[in-house]
Amino acid sequence: MTTVQDDEARPAGKTRKSARARVLDVARWVAILLVVGFAAKQLASNWSEFWHTLSEVAWQSSVLSLVALVAAIMVSTWGWQILVDHLGKPIGYARGAQICLVGSLGKYVPGSVWAYLLQMELGRKAGLARARIFTGSLIQLGVSVVSALVVSLLAAPAVFSNSPRAMWLFVLIPLGLALLHPRVLSWGTSLVLKLLRRAPLEEPLGWGVVVKTFGASTGAWALQGVHLWLLANSIGAPGLNGFVLCVGAMAVAMTVGTFAFILPSGVGVREVAQVAVLTASGLTVGQATAFAVASRVMFTVADLLTAGIAAVAARLSARRTPAPTAA
Repeated sequence: MTTVQDDEARPAGKTRKSARARVLDVARWVAILLVVGFAAKQLASNWSEFWHTLSEVAWQSSVLSLVALVAAIMVSTWGWQILVDHLGKPIGYARGAQICLVGSLGKYVPGSVWAYLLQMELGRKAGLARARIFTGSLIQLGVSVVSALVVSLLAAPAVFSNSPRAMWLFVLIPLGLALLHPRVLSWGTSLVLKLLRRAPLEEPLGWGVVVKTFGASTGAWALQGVHLWLLANSIGAPGLNGFVLCVGAMAVAMTVGTFAFILPSGVGVREVAQVAVLTASGLTVGQATAFAVASRVMFTVADLLTAGIAAVAARLSARRTPAPTAA
């Protein structure tokens, strides 16, 4: 098991907190309230259009679509935890989900870097190394992008018909897969740790952790595609053949949104990609746009819901087990 050290991390105890620790606690809560506020604002701004669209969708499809999103988020979180556990002492799914999901709400603040900063601070609060959390998140980002490029091949016909210049995206697939080789990925991870002035990995990443993380990312993309397909299929399109396109569309949309880091959660960019694929599957521009907006709102609801559940579950778990020491 590899270990990432953090000189600032300390075992959690019952000693009296210093003034600095109390200030950091307040800062963390302010940061959490800030990102939740941004998420709620985005939810409110799209609510009327979302509700109008959803009123035309069978309630069974809406519920199942939200369930698919929640499942996608939990599967992706499992992939993140696999990496973090590989870098140190296992922390358990409940605590890992709290750090990952509550921290990921930072993506709703303009500049997606806030998600990583909040995850590191929540990890530090739990007694984990900041470098460990950042490294796990960074590796997962790289793996998920390569996975998304592979899955996006399912939407290639629709993507190319609307944007021929997108061909260059798929040229990156062989390169991305090569970078996922455990030796290459381990070298890149150690390089990042060196830049952070931390000790390199004590042992290389193995095929097991890489394959599991890649599988979790692929599963998450597939479940997100199920979410979009359930919404679109409720009005008679795009049908079973469009299911494959929806899976590819979500992979393309979420990846493009990830790199639009100036915007809160890639707002606007994700919808453009979704609309392009949905219209190619038979929906009108108006229908595709409405479902893209509905999808964004449902993502926000799912993010807030899973983060809230994870926070409560982690607190209940912490009462039964001692907090982990720094790893």
